[in-house]
Amino acid sequence: MSLRSRLSIAVAAGALAVTALATPAVAGDEPDDPRGDWGQNQTQNQTQNQSQNQSQGQNQNHNPRLSRGVVTASSLALRSAPNRGGQIIRWADRGEVVSIFCKTNGQSIQGNRQWYLLTDGTWAWGSARYIRTIGPAPRWC
Repeated sequence: MSLRSRLSIAVAAGALAVTALATPAVAGDEPDDPRGDWGQNQTQNQTQNQSQNQSQGQNQNHNPRLSRGVVTASSLALRSAPNRGGQIIRWADRGEVVSIFCKTNGQSIQGNRQWYLLTDGTWAWGSARYIRTIGPAPRWC
């Protein structure tokens, strides 16, 4: 990994650490969480409403430097680092449209090592295995 990549990741991790201190704990982030790592207990109505609300707001204010993606997992844990050991910052539901700042290689999730740094209110990492990109591919961090 190049020095530039390491520096980018270190800067992003620092920003995430500061954000994590100011963000309240998320329910269900304990190891014995019945939803598991990717959670399965979200209702379809909540998912559809959140997806519609977010996609409408993003279409109006989308930054052309950012890529976009759609969450394909039932519920995706967004983390403080590009691995499953990172603290959960929040959960994203199926169909949610997310803004992708950049991508990097991290822990392999079902054979996919890429992770996206998302910029939706908090900076958090999501596995590319569960995010389908819309439009141009994200740039490397």
